[in-house]
Amino acid sequence: MTWPVLAAVLFGALLHASWNAMVKSSSDKAMDAAVMHMVGSVVALPLVLVVGLPPISAWPYIGASLVIHIGYYIALTGAYKHGDLGLTYPLMRGTAPLLVALSSTLAFGEALSPLAWAGVIGVSCGVLALGLSRHAMESPRAVGFALANAVIIAMYTIVDGLGVRVSGNALQYVALLFVLDGWPFGLMVLWRRKPAVFWAYTRARAPLAVVGASASLGSYGIALWAMTRAPVATVAALRETSVLFAALLGTWFLKEVFTIRRAMGTAAIVAGVMCLRLG
Repeated sequence: MTWPVLAAVLFGALLHASWNAMVKSSSDKAMDAAVMHMVGSVVALPLVLVVGLPPISAWPYIGASLVIHIGYYIALTGAYKHGDLGLTYPLMRGTAPLLVALSSTLAFGEALSPLAWAGVIGVSCGVLALGLSRHAMESPRAVGFALANAVIIAMYTIVDGLGVRVSGNALQYVALLFVLDGWPFGLMVLWRRKPAVFWAYTRARAPLAVVGASASLGSYGIALWAMTRAPVATVAALRETSVLFAALLGTWFLKEVFTIRRAMGTAAIVAGVMCLRLG
């Protein structure tokens, strides 16, 4: 992995952490995530008109990704219903890179070096250290949903990694994916809420949702572009440094305490990133 690709993925991780911090700071996290995804569909539509559609050969991968994402939203909603964001998010994001790394040899024919494996494990352990606590086992249903979602995240990462390589154009692929992907979760939330309340919330959060949706689009677009230039497993692991950025943003803007455990998790992630670069 070259320094420019590594820097781009880390910037994408910062974008990913930024829109998740917006969701975390909201009073209704499910509603906020739904609004951002629906706005993301609208934001991505002009991009499709500019860059065009991906080749037909990539469409089956986009279709499969959309189906997998429905499972992702169901598991995400279940995780947030039974546990807080601080527990479920790191558990989902910290476990998925290990699953991607284990699957990448079969899916892509990419065998990681021992140093790269050390990087994947370091990042994953650091992410888990940032989020998990002794209270994790007090929310078994939340942990169950989060672990199920880690498997789903690994699945759509593999599918989109294959799809973007078949497409040959990451921008075309991610633009169409976002246009289609924004509605399932939004409609799920709308089905559970009163329409008047949902649309009032949407109007109030629309300006911030545009920023968050753009950050989400940019983050995943960078990740898919990087997967055409570096092993998918290393990109997947680097992308989860977003949890580190989220912890730092939480400390600076949400006044969360930066504990010794968080410092140790941070050190593990930084060490893992360097191993990924050198591996």
